[in-house]
Amino acid sequence: MKIVIEGAGQVGSHLAKMLATGSNEITVIDPDPARIRKLSSSADVTAIQGGPSSISLLREAGCAQADLFIGVNPRLGQSVNIVSALLAKKVGAKRVIARVDDEDYLAPENKLLFKDMGLDMLFFPEKIASDEIVELLQSNASTDTMDFARGKLQLSVFKLDDDSLLLGQTVAEFAKSLRETEPQADFRIVAISRGGKTLIPQYDTTFKYKDYLYVIMRREGVKIMMKYMGKSQVVVRRVMILGGSEIGEMVACRLAGHKLDDIKIIDINPQRCRELSEDLPDLVSVACGDVRNSDFLLEEDLRTYQAVVATTGNDEVNILACVIAKKMGVPRVIAQVENLEYLRLAEEMGVDTVINKKLITASRIFKFTLSDKVRSVRYMSGTDAEVLEYTAAPGSRITKAMLKDIDFPHDAIIGGLIRGGDGIIAVGHTRIEPYDRVAVFALPDAVKDVDRMFR
Repeated sequence: MKIVIEGAGQVGSHLAKMLATGSNEITVIDPDPARIRKLSSSADVTAIQGGPSSISLLREAGCAQADLFIGVNPRLGQSVNIVSALLAKKVGAKRVIARVDDEDYLAPENKLLFKDMGLDMLFFPEKIASDEIVELLQSNASTDTMDFARGKLQLSVFKLDDDSLLLGQTVAEFAKSLRETEPQADFRIVAISRGGKTLIPQYDTTFKYKDYLYVIMRREGVKIMMKYMGKSQVVVRRVMILGGSEIGEMVACRLAGHKLDDIKIIDINPQRCRELSEDLPDLVSVACGDVRNSDFLLEEDLRTYQAVVATTGNDEVNILACVIAKKMGVPRVIAQVENLEYLRLAEEMGVDTVINKKLITASRIFKFTLSDKVRSVRYMSGTDAEVLEYTAAPGSRITKAMLKDIDFPHDAIIGGLIRGGDGIIAVGHTRIEPYDRVAVFALPDAVKDVDRMFR
């Protein structure tokens, strides 16, 4: 697939590196020579310096033959991304998508307007990240979660602490004991993240302290699974948001619509606090202070909140603030972290969930590089793998035999499926039928092979 990316900022560079695998041919356009040099030295891409709205440059970049054009320049404004995407479409690109920074553009009627103009998708990374945070606050005690078919199947991520009943057991031993004591708790462990590496578990894989388990189950099995993981349900009614960034403001506004008991947002800048006080709903209280100061946080009654979300725009501050909150007894802490090298560090320091808008946005865009049988693609925290939801096509290879008899890619696993409104956990004797909605967990190198199985 030929892909042209306009913009070598954080999101654009990450997309270029992620997509520059297999048969993809990636070209990146950016007016900044420093960013072009940096990307050229770290990724196998063609990098061209120049203005993204130049028609001659779009032709030089190969837009006439491009399967996908992505307008994702963060510095030149959404109008440049939109114009360059529309020009790329007119030049010949098959599908075009653009980054925007105005939530109004994403209203259903406006999305339809842009669709009529030729744009296949608009995306707003900050809104995607804020939506992710709000969903996490509404979920159970897992560090991340994903629903299929409105919760008929649920994929959750659990960290094994020192009080987990699973420590020292193998996958087979745990499955056997659960079948004997809780036969209704149908589940499948689709992956384990350990020491920064993602493993597709085997029956003899042993659970270890600080493992992150990716478990797919039916809704009725969630409470049982939480007990074995050593987790308790946390009902979040009071949320403290540390940092009045764009993401922090969006989270506060969204949460206000859920009528929580208390939402407080804190920022160090007095002018920003005044703006937040004027713009946010009355349910949200605003305080001015340094979130790195534990005495200040105590004065703001930090210990009475069920969740803390750190979105200051500074990775180090966000991680430190979450560590302080965790030590003070806050059950759920979520940190926005943009430096990919800090993700594992934050998790090791006790941060429950790390949000990275580059990774979340990239997984949404990644869908455009796969077949039309993909319903959704989702990045899950703590792993470099993707969770994909497919619709099985009639006659596709995945429908030809039982799963145990299909040569499914080694670095991927089918967790479950939705058939006729029922959630089914996949096992070796399961046979995928046409039009089943299938949940797949796949490492990057296996995604293209998985995609071919469902066509």
